[in-house]
Amino acid sequence: MDPVNGTLRFWAAAREAAGVAEEKYAAATLAQALDAAIAAHGGPDGPLARVLRRCAFVVDGDPVSRRDPATVRLTEGGSIEALPPFAGGAGRR
Repeated sequence: MDPVNGTLRFWAAAREAAGVAEEKYAAATLAQALDAAIAAHGGPDGPLARVLRRCAFVVDGDPVSRRDPATVRLTEGGSIEALPPFAGGAGRR
C-alpha cells in the first residue's frame, strides 16, 4: 500500500497532548498515521500515546473505532479525527 496524504485532527486532551490542533500525515492506514503521530510527539510512552489509546477515531466521516487500525485504509486528501472520551469518543474494548 502506498501512503496517501491527509490531515489528522486532535480534539480536546489529544490536542493538548500533541501541542497542535492538526497535522498532515502520509500513511496508508490509520495505524501507520497514529504510529507516526505518536513517534513525533513523545513516543509510545508519551502523553499523546496515552490519550490516543482512549480515543475514538473518525476517518473521512466514518466512525472506525471498532475496527483494527491496521485494516482502516486512508484516502488521498482524507481526514482523521481523534476524539477523546469526554469529547464524544469511546475507548477501544
